Amino acid sequence: MEKPVNNKYPSVRAVSEKERIGMVKEMFSTITRKYDFLNHLLSLRRDIAWRRFTVKKMRFFKTGRFLDVACGTADLSIDAAQKHGRISTTGIDFVFQMLDLGKAKVEKKGLDRRITLTQADALQLPFCDDSFDVVAVAFGIRNIPDREGALREMLRVAVPGGAVMVLEMTFIQNRLFKLIYHIYLNYILPRLAKRFSPNPAAYHYLADSIMNFPQPDAFAAMMEKAGMVNVTKYPLTLGVTYLHVGIKPEEGA
Repeated sequence: MEKPVNNKYPSVRAVSEKERIGMVKEMFSTITRKYDFLNHLLSLRRDIAWRRFTVKKMRFFKTGRFLDVACGTADLSIDAAQKHGRISTTGIDFVFQMLDLGKAKVEKKGLDRRITLTQADALQLPFCDDSFDVVAVAFGIRNIPDREGALREMLRVAVPGGAVMVLEMTFIQNRLFKLIYHIYLNYILPRLAKRFSPNPAAYHYLADSIMNFPQPDAFAAMMEKAGMVNVTKYPLTLGVTYLHVGIKPEEGA
């Protein structure tokens, strides 16, 4: 497992898949207490609006079940349960410290009978085929080296006609804002994280992972390659974040 050197983790381009998985698990286990606070601060609270937009796009028509992959501290699970009053939600993550905080938040909001959080691997989801109307991941697939494998697993457990939704930050391509965003990611964000986070190196990794994430068209093509149809892209906040929605083909299609 790679440790931060000079307050930085290695670039995502310089480590193996196994090393990156260990690196991600280590860093998220160290920033759990400040995770929600820093998410809101560093996104200027836009992360809240992005998740709410995602939840509004969800449609439950068969199982009434939602799977939140790489759920972290359960924000998307909570938002979905509050918006869609009759669904049951399952959240999975491989960092148990994040799940512990998520469980406390779920209990505090009185949603523990409708939301179940469990430790699991996004590449080996412990669910049967065709189990969920909606399968989503918010700000998590960037940290999974085998993204296409994760997309195939998400598609497997979705019902035919169900949706796979990916909410993720990307490096903005707008010429006017590209330089500003580069400065924010590489200079302002790490300095803010250094003030508030017990592991500021994690936020150097955040900037690096955003800048190396596929552009929206390329990611949409990846979803199609994984087997999804009717893939739709929704740019949010000038394209800082995108919501991708793909549909599982109907049986026999």
